[in-house]
Order: sequence, then C-alpha cells, then structure tokens
Amino acid sequence: MSAAKYRVQFSLVHRRIIGALLCVLLAACAPRETAQFAAPSPEATPYPIYVATQRKLDRTGPYFGEKRPEGVRFFRNVISVPPTHTPGHIEWPEGPADTAVDFAVTETEVFSGMSEMRSHIRARRSGKETLVFVHGYNNTLSDAMYRLAQIQSDFKTGMPGVLFSWQSAGDARGYIYDRDSVLHARDDLEEVLNGLTAAPGEKVFLLAHSMGSQLTMEVLRQAALRGNRRLLDRISGVVLMSPDIDPDVFRHQAKTIGKLPDPFMIFVSRQDRALSLAGFITGRKPRLGVIDGPEQVADLGVTVVDFTALSDGEGLNHMVPVASPAAVSVLQGMLAQAQSGGTPFNDYLILDAPILKTGNP
Repeated sequence: MSAAKYRVQFSLVHRRIIGALLCVLLAACAPRETAQFAAPSPEATPYPIYVATQRKLDRTGPYFGEKRPEGVRFFRNVISVPPTHTPGHIEWPEGPADTAVDFAVTETEVFSGMSEMRSHIRARRSGKETLVFVHGYNNTLSDAMYRLAQIQSDFKTGMPGVLFSWQSAGDARGYIYDRDSVLHARDDLEEVLNGLTAAPGEKVFLLAHSMGSQLTMEVLRQAALRGNRRLLDRISGVVLMSPDIDPDVFRHQAKTIGKLPDPFMIFVSRQDRALSLAGFITGRKPRLGVIDGPEQVADLGVTVVDFTALSDGEGLNHMVPVASPAAVSVLQGMLAQAQSGGTPFNDYLILDAPILKTGNP
C-alpha cells in the first residue's frame, strides 16, 4: 500500500472514531430520561417486568463514580406500552407521562427476595421458561426496564421477562467503571439464574446486550468452572446482541464452557459505531459485535446473524436488531420460522434490507 493511500485510509478511520467520540460525549452531557408513573389507559398494553438489580431501588438514573451497593433487590413494575407504539422505539414522554402515547409505569411491587419473586412469576404465567435480559454499558435502570418492555411488546415472546440490572454507571464516560461492574456482578447473576431454575423443568433464555454479553459469558464460564452443569443444562438458548467482547476472549470463554446452549446466536452490525469506539479504547481490535465473517467463531456451535444492512443510524447502530423497525420486522419473521420448525439457519447469515413497496401495483 502506498504511503498516500495509507494516509487517506487512516484519516477516514480517524474521522469516524472522532465522530463516534463526539456523539458519546454529547450523550454524556445530555439529561437522561427517567421512568415515570402514570394512570393506566384502557387502550395501552401492560407488560409486567420483573427486576433483579444491584442498584438501590430509589436510584433509577445515573450512578457514575458512586460506591456499588451490596446485594440484589427484587421488584416488579408494570410498564404500559401505548397503542401508538412503533416497533423498535421507546416512546419517552416529553413532559408528564401519558399512557395513551407514552411508555409509563402504572404499578410496582417490591419482593422480599428471589423466592418470592419466582413464586409470583410462576403463579401468574403458564410454562416454566423465563426470558432474562442483561443490559449493556451506559444503561440506567429506567433505560433497561423500558427496553425489555419494548422487546416483550414487539416480539411477543410468551415468556415472563426478568431484567438483571447490574451496576452500570449510566454515563457514557463510565466505560471502565462499567467493565469493573461486570466483574462485580458475576456471582449475583449466577445466583439469580440458579433461583429461576430451582424447580424441575424450569429454564431460562438469555438475551444480553453489549457489555452485558461479557457478563453473561463470564457467568456461564464461572458455572462451568464450578462444575454447575445443572444450571448450564437449564439454559434454553442465548442471544448476544452487539456483544462488547474481544473475539479471542470469547473463544476462550466458549472453550471453557464446553457445549454451549442451543441455540446460541450472535447479532452483529459492521456499522456499530459504539463498538468501533470500544475497539479503539481497548487496543484497536474489533469487538465481537462487528466481526465480518464466521472465522473467529468457527467450530464453536454458534450462529452469527449480520444486521448491517438493516442499520438505521440511530443509537450509534448499537441496538439494531430490536431498535430498527426494519430489523424488528425481519427478526419477527426469523423467530416465526424457527418456532414452526422451518429450515435451520446457516452458521453465518447476512440479512438483506427489506424491499420497500411502491405505490404502484
């Protein structure tokens, strides 16, 4: 490569990194939305969201730089999703929440511990499988609760939804704080998963986003090292969405775990600007969520789904599978195909943007 061409390419990469960094810094300075209570609306749809959190229950916003409290707290919020909801979006209120047009909390209940929450879940929902959502970096409790309600609304999983909310700073400047918080959360997440699978036949399906994927893989690896195959056998599936993990570390984690849960899917986007910045911070090495081929995860028994063509530019393209309306539509079709026992997916699947219909027949 000529020196001139190298300089041009380096300049392009440098500009992209600077652009992503400016977006992150602007986000850090912007005020964070907070979940609000509001009276229920008969047209809105209520979704019970169960929460196991390391946070204090009176702290739903940022936590940057503060001491991490010990222990896990358990509660349930009913999140109202408005009838005007657009798939992939969270309708945050611009003022006081109105359940006719906004996401809002309409009911809350605090539990004494894991056992009481689990009993509440099983008494009100048929089946013994639970969806556990592990949020990512720079998330507040409000962010994560509303995101899980949006996912439950858009995908109609049929499973009760439990959010594991670890101690993210909820601040874009807290990347290293959050990486330490992931290590701090491993034992607590493992105990929550053990609790949700305590009775015969109980299973959990894990959906993890961004740095939450690192936490999820560390817990699975930890369970394997403890010899806790009982827990690993009760995980019905895993989806890592935009995982903020070094691919070499992921391969090492997977080898330690041994037989991975099936299905085990990794959702990637090569236009994920947040992970591009994370790669720059952690040594200019691409993160798992932006890999461009199956080679780095070959022979591990995982399926990689590339959502790059469905990126819509929002949120630094860091949550495309559940935040892009086009991606939500495509993913809904994939789930329907899997549930109907259709043709199995390839180990590496590149999704195409949907063809837009014109007004002509």
